[in-house]
Amino acid sequence: MVAEPAETLAPQRTRPAPGEDRRAARVCDPDGAEQILAAVLADVCHIDDVPADNDFFADLGADSLVMAQFCARLRKRGDMPPVSMKDIYRHPSVGALAASLVVPAPEASAAPAAPASAAPLVEPVPPVAGPTGGRSHYVLCAVLQLLAFLGYSLVVASAATWGYGWISAGTGPLAAYLRSVLFGGAAFLVLCGLPVVAKWTLIGRWKPERIRVWSLGYVRFWLVKSLVRADPLVLFAGSPLYTGYLRLLGARIGKGVTVFSRTVPVCTDLLTIGAGSVIRKDAFLSCYRAHDGLIETGPVTLGRNATVGAATVLDIDTSLGDGAQLGHASSLHRGQSVPDGEHWHGSPAQRADLAFPGVDAVPFGPFRRPLHSVLQLLTVLLLYLPLAFGGIGMLISLAPQLAALARPGPTALTTWVFYVEALAASVLLFFGAIPLGLLVVTTVPRFLGRMLTPGRTYPLFGLHHGVHRTIELLSNRKFLNRLFGDSSCVVHYLRHIGYDLSRIQQTGSNFGTEVKHEVPSLCAVGSGTMVADGLSLINTDYSSTSFRVSRTSIGPRNFLGNRIAYPPQGRTGDNCLLATKVMVPVDGPLREGVGLLGSPSFEIPRTVLRDSSFDRLKEAEELRRLLPAKNRHNVVTMGWYLLVRWVHFFLITLLVAVAAELHGPFGAVALALANVLVVVFTAGYFVLVERAFTARTPLAPLFCSIYDVRFWRHERYWKAPSETYLRIFNGTPYKNVIWRLLGVRIGRQVFDDGCFLTERAMAAIGDHSTLNNGTVVQCHSQEDGTFKSDRSSIGSGCTLGVGAFVHYGVTVGDGAQLAPDSFLMKGEVVPDHARWGGNPARPMEPGDTARGGGHDGTI
Repeated sequence: MVAEPAETLAPQRTRPAPGEDRRAARVCDPDGAEQILAAVLADVCHIDDVPADNDFFADLGADSLVMAQFCARLRKRGDMPPVSMKDIYRHPSVGALAASLVVPAPEASAAPAAPASAAPLVEPVPPVAGPTGGRSHYVLCAVLQLLAFLGYSLVVASAATWGYGWISAGTGPLAAYLRSVLFGGAAFLVLCGLPVVAKWTLIGRWKPERIRVWSLGYVRFWLVKSLVRADPLVLFAGSPLYTGYLRLLGARIGKGVTVFSRTVPVCTDLLTIGAGSVIRKDAFLSCYRAHDGLIETGPVTLGRNATVGAATVLDIDTSLGDGAQLGHASSLHRGQSVPDGEHWHGSPAQRADLAFPGVDAVPFGPFRRPLHSVLQLLTVLLLYLPLAFGGIGMLISLAPQLAALARPGPTALTTWVFYVEALAASVLLFFGAIPLGLLVVTTVPRFLGRMLTPGRTYPLFGLHHGVHRTIELLSNRKFLNRLFGDSSCVVHYLRHIGYDLSRIQQTGSNFGTEVKHEVPSLCAVGSGTMVADGLSLINTDYSSTSFRVSRTSIGPRNFLGNRIAYPPQGRTGDNCLLATKVMVPVDGPLREGVGLLGSPSFEIPRTVLRDSSFDRLKEAEELRRLLPAKNRHNVVTMGWYLLVRWVHFFLITLLVAVAAELHGPFGAVALALANVLVVVFTAGYFVLVERAFTARTPLAPLFCSIYDVRFWRHERYWKAPSETYLRIFNGTPYKNVIWRLLGVRIGRQVFDDGCFLTERAMAAIGDHSTLNNGTVVQCHSQEDGTFKSDRSSIGSGCTLGVGAFVHYGVTVGDGAQLAPDSFLMKGEVVPDHARWGGNPARPMEPGDTARGGGHDGTI
């Protein structure tokens, strides 16, 4: 996992995209190529002359956005081979780039040979499926999904109504507790078993197939997927209960397997995991993908003692052999197979020269896993569920206003006193919970952290493992991260939960609103470092029987882009730029004063002239003037964040109160309708909130300092509205409706299985496009103290693969495809019907498929 220095990389030209002139890609006159490159670059940069030895970045002042335009211009020419951004960074001058494009023409009888370490890029082009089902299928699917949700709500409401009445009929606290345990246990078993029953009833065994979206077959697929991923057992990821749940769904899982990822495999009959394997957190191995309006299912096979790193994507028809390893921030594209004992990394993965960090196994007896599972179940049944079910009854019995709602006849809803008291109670509950939560988060994890010694190996499923899970659960509170993120307050918050930030330099934007960790007391960030959203600090290494915590340190004066998983062995030091989705190297020399891009990562310039435009504002005198103004604006933004969520909490409380009043004449139907109305109201409420903020300050392309008020308003747009509610609409036509209400220029019958758009009003998506789970279209970028944003456009009939990331200022042509886990850099232009992939993304050929080896699937 060595980051490759740009000057040491062997010349390697990107292969042409389908339909481009392959003769130009094979043979190119060096002098003529140099002249053409210089002329095109001069036109893009608006300069008169481009010397052959001038560095694109250091001498000409270009940046990645300008060079992306340069690459797009070259791709439009018929006399030049395509050039990718990776080629630009490898050969950062006209002379070097021209020389790298000279590839001797092979003899006519010679067969092209693939590099020994080359990774497969994409699978063969599947037959064109054409548009998804017509409007009638689209509407019918929406109706059936709504009916399914109504039916599920009615069943839950009926059971909850009967259970509350039965618990309330108990005499005395002990009887109420015992009844809460019995009812809670029965409800827990039903909720856990329903997805299993639904899967076997509606699907039977999954097999490799294609399902057209919006069809009746897709409705069955969606219903099973939704139930499987909503099962309470998903909360037990990393425990034997979770692997037992996957076995019940049909997965072939050997002994001693541990799965930490909460992204639940859906087509479980196609999943095979050999004994002793470990799957780290944030890994995607769903055994299905959406492609060109179709759901495609296929196998994922892991051999014995295989390891899948954090933040990885395994496409369908992929495998790892016995003892194989896939590094963090990596992916296997369709058809890739890692041979036994080999270690691969990158996106798409390629053979690595090192063994990734491991942990010595700690043998334990056969009863540890089942005993751990029993203790977890007892905790849920005897503590959490009685508190949940019995606590509601206790609350009603202690509050006369709420008790009045449960009695027939006129209720407290007809008096203004109830609303005043409900308002006061909502203020007390909502704003009282925040300091209480802060007290717990800032004390309990720090206290428990003393029980874990860095570098020491502990057995899984014991006391120390329970402590570790508790620390991770309590200290990663999304509400508090979002409240304090993107402000000076986040530094104090992270320090109080355990981060080592004692020497941090306050910038007002040290961390975004999304940062997570495993043991906060083992996280350290150096002075002057700034972090965008999506940082995941990894403090723990696992084997199938043990774990070890380690200190994870990020050096000073770094900048970290979005969606970065940083392991404890990360080899970056002072003054580094870690680009979005970069794979942090874990071996080789300590990188300092450079930038890192891609997976596997390679070196790029630490900064460019354009991103240094506002460096003067970092000086102490300017910072003392501007930082207080930013802090004041951020405090108001935090106030808006709290106000928006408190109003939502209060109105939902009133909606539930109305449902309770109607329960008398209408029974469980009133509660079921209330459940649906809560979802509809929540969506409508946050749409109105977002529209209100964008009406006052419309989103527009920006290039400014983080100390510009326009950036502060953009931060308010990120923080005050909410996007969490959108997840319930994944895979349904209703999500397109919400996107349109939020300002997205979205076409007809777009299939969205879990895409996230950061700036809704700046994104455009064409008809019949397919957006997979985990995809991101982000219309902005922050690098050090500079903020940039621009519109991005996805054409009609496009497919964005699982976990793909599209940056700002991007245009994706009609019918284009972006492979799983790809990173499409800012300013890129993907031609119509092209196939791109990789990190960073580049053109691919249908024949770029090399299989590394097979595995028989034996457990």
